[in-house]
Amino acid sequence: MPQKNKNFRLEKDSLGERPVPKDAYYGIQTLRAKENFPISGITAKRVFIISTAMVKKACCIANMELGLIDRKRGQAIINAADEIIQGKLHDQFIVDVYQAGAGTSHNMNANEVIANRAIEHLGGKKGDYRIIHPNDHANASQSTNDTMPTALRIAAIISSEEFIRTLKTLESALRKKSKEFDRVIKSGRTHLQDAVPVRLGQEFGSYASSVSSAVEMLSSARERLKRIGLGATAAGTGINTHPRYRVTALKALSKTTGIKGLKSAPDYFEAINSMADFASFSSELKNTAIELIRIANDLRLLSSGPRTGITEIKLPPVQPGSSIMPGKVNPVMAELLDMVSFQVIGNDLTITMAAQAGQFELNVMMPVINYNLLQSIEILTSGVRVFTEKCVSDIKADKDRCKYFFEGSIGVATILNRYIGYEKAAQVAKEATETGKTVKEVVLEKRILTNDEWERLMDIRSVTEPSLIERKKP
Repeated sequence: MPQKNKNFRLEKDSLGERPVPKDAYYGIQTLRAKENFPISGITAKRVFIISTAMVKKACCIANMELGLIDRKRGQAIINAADEIIQGKLHDQFIVDVYQAGAGTSHNMNANEVIANRAIEHLGGKKGDYRIIHPNDHANASQSTNDTMPTALRIAAIISSEEFIRTLKTLESALRKKSKEFDRVIKSGRTHLQDAVPVRLGQEFGSYASSVSSAVEMLSSARERLKRIGLGATAAGTGINTHPRYRVTALKALSKTTGIKGLKSAPDYFEAINSMADFASFSSELKNTAIELIRIANDLRLLSSGPRTGITEIKLPPVQPGSSIMPGKVNPVMAELLDMVSFQVIGNDLTITMAAQAGQFELNVMMPVINYNLLQSIEILTSGVRVFTEKCVSDIKADKDRCKYFFEGSIGVATILNRYIGYEKAAQVAKEATETGKTVKEVVLEKRILTNDEWERLMDIRSVTEPSLIERKKP
């Protein structure tokens, strides 16, 4: 390609010269990275681009306050970073998420975009790094090794806030269904076999409690992400920074992000060589995914049918379920949540392997941790949202079907234990199973109880919440 082509500008780095598209805000190092890593075609997520710009802005503010960058250059850099934070220039972040270790390529992509836009703010032309240099000014007092994990912490904190809100909405929807189904008695199931009676509302209440527990654990892990190591630079020592830089940069970052509770990392060496905080948060995402799979699969089973399954609940139909079977409707939202959750579990394994792959003063696997962690948060947020809106909120109970299974369950024989003993109750259950009769029919035929005594014994609250009710023998 001719170097004098009017559509290109010539840029130089330590490896030589390269023509860069004239209108591009990225520079030669970004171009090399794009050419070196044509892997997935996936580029940085929006929230990570924004969080990177927030880190760059905070660093520039600190450098200005400490007299390391003049106000003219500093303000131009801040203005460029603000534009990225507002959503501009995101198309200039072109490096694949699978890239050079530690994320140097993404960091330089940000430095070059910010520098070139800042140059324009000062009336210069892109590529004239005598005005503002990507390394000397946009990256002043920084290293990829501290800006990348800091940006990921900020991105994860920001995006997980929405996810936690979405989980709370799911919990609320399940609580609402728990109250709605409170008087619906049914057969419980353990080992996929008949068990003692429960209320459908109790089942849904347990789902809500599981989601609540997930929120609690996620929130706790999220707090550890607020331990910021900005100012560690290359190896944790803080080389090439002002003595007051760490404190000043953290203050600026808190103000720039609006995140409350950011604090200095206890050990700046650990902040860049250990990915434990990310692994811990990913683990809680995985645990949440496990609970969501369990809930989704229960709903699939409870709604199975409509003629040959359990059909104790009815999920809202959202689309035809088959290209060949007319009238078929599938539990697609629950299936969707399963698939999203499976991906999150896989992402956690990737993060686990990457977290243990660091050596000495740095973990160079940050890019893959970054992509997988943010993807997990993103798809879980979307998955839980549509699952709540298009499935949980409109679930209906089939009360007659629930009652049918309750009355026909062998599990109700357990209620007789306190009155006729386990052995006699087992005989009743065996006879009911062998004859096809209900436990009630066997009990009445053998005159173990009268019908009135049976009805009192089978009071919905007495059999499903005995710990809260004083029970008396019939």
